[in-house]
Amino acid sequence: MAKTLGYMITWTTYGTWLQGDERGYVKNGRIYPGNKALMQSNKQLQLQDAIRLSSAQQQVVRKAIIEEAASRGQRIYALAVQPTHIHIVAEYVPQPIGKVVAFYKKAGRLALKTMGHNGKLWTRGYDKRFCFDEESLRRRIKYVDSQNPA
Repeated sequence: MAKTLGYMITWTTYGTWLQGDERGYVKNGRIYPGNKALMQSNKQLQLQDAIRLSSAQQQVVRKAIIEEAASRGQRIYALAVQPTHIHIVAEYVPQPIGKVVAFYKKAGRLALKTMGHNGKLWTRGYDKRFCFDEESLRRRIKYVDSQNPA
């Protein structure tokens, strides 16, 4: 079995990329095409408006994630905090990936709470892409770095 070198994790802000989205969507690691009826159904179930992070909020979340990684001893190879989603490429650590994601989501949520944000912030779940060799790790780092403004 190949050794896991790292992984790319992605999650979205609440309500910005619903199942059925015309851009396609990921569920349980599979990519599905858009489905208008499904998207409308999910939109009607939303408990609040969609969340789009401002530039200031993006910086606060970025700092919180970097600090959380440092406190846990996990190296972040690349990080992009966008208005509607987060991408992280991180080194492998021997913890369940779901717990790692939960730590980063919580760090971002608590940081934004200090700015007065209350309510839902993130969608449930996340996408994960494992890197078993240097090339896949490099490609994912390059992709995430390309998501940051120049």
